[in-house]
Amino acid sequence: MKGALSWPFLRLYLLTLCYFSANSILNVIIPLKGESLGAANSTIGIVMGAYLLTTMLFRPWAGHMIHKLGPIKVLRTILVINGIALILYTVTGLGGYFVARILQGVCTAFFSMALQLGIIDALPDKDRSQGISMYSLCSYMPGIFGPLLALGIWQAGDMSYFTVTMITLAILTGIVGYSARLEGKEADPAPTQAVQGLAMFRSYGELVKSPYLFQCSVLMLVASIVFGAVTTFIPLYADQIQGGNAGIYLMLQAGTIVLSRFALKGKIPSDGKWHSPFIIGIMLIMTAAALSISFSVAVGVYLFYMGAVFMGIAQALLYPTLTTYLTFVLPQWNRNVLIGLFIAMADLGVSLGGIIMGPIADLSSYSFMYTICAMLGVGMILFAYGRRSVI
Repeated sequence: MKGALSWPFLRLYLLTLCYFSANSILNVIIPLKGESLGAANSTIGIVMGAYLLTTMLFRPWAGHMIHKLGPIKVLRTILVINGIALILYTVTGLGGYFVARILQGVCTAFFSMALQLGIIDALPDKDRSQGISMYSLCSYMPGIFGPLLALGIWQAGDMSYFTVTMITLAILTGIVGYSARLEGKEADPAPTQAVQGLAMFRSYGELVKSPYLFQCSVLMLVASIVFGAVTTFIPLYADQIQGGNAGIYLMLQAGTIVLSRFALKGKIPSDGKWHSPFIIGIMLIMTAAALSISFSVAVGVYLFYMGAVFMGIAQALLYPTLTTYLTFVLPQWNRNVLIGLFIAMADLGVSLGGIIMGPIADLSSYSFMYTICAMLGVGMILFAYGRRSVI
């Protein structure tokens, strides 16, 4: 096997699998722990949202530091910090979880940027979309077994299992990460600090100035709000549906993401062109998913699980499609930082899915909150259709 499926890249995908396994467990444990302590949905949303909100803030800086130091040096440093964050989860309560989420958010900003930018730089153009898809696939694979493992730990009533799991994942991720290698350049000569700061400041303006980056970022931001609302509140919403099980839902969604990424990785456009019908189709699927989840409390559990499949398909296709497109149309000299800004919009959206949708759920219901998510999807269908002539 060559290209994106060669051994050096397979080892990076394995590292991705290990790293995100902890988060697939925490996504279930934290809401359940918060509810058991009497925390409101707003509080749970803030704790959950702190993770990717922190990631969003550090992504542009991460892209710059990786460009300066090289992905491997950065990767090895943040793996140590990640291990500290995972251990912190085992010795604190909900307040400590908030601090650990912030630490883990910093780590994820550098981890994901190091791997994705390293893969982009090391692969030829024709293999780029496949490499990004494989990375993203492995980041979602833990969602197949992680939620069921988390529910098993919770239902056992013995958090020592949780402690052993977190420590094991911290050690395993460190071992795999320190043996990872990336071909290609490790670092570029760094400009002066003044030039670096000016470039970073100007890059934020590109979110509005660049029609390519603006349209992709808005689509990713709003879609991620929907994805974040699912991640944060499905463990609590499932109990309101007769026969509903959060572990099964999250397993179905993650399994669909993995199967879709594997089966459709060659279908994701990798030609640098904007494909409106393809993007609109993804938004339609996401909207149908949100409506299915919303109506399932009245219609039944089968609609609930159908929503999991639809949501998984949308998540599987949207991110690699938009990321691959941007790697072609963004200027080479500032591409790393601008991609960091785009990914930051995805992080912000997931965080807002918990922070904004939590109060809506408190004031109304989970079902109504997911109806709002469907309305956001409809708005993005229109936004994707009304593309600019320069794209």
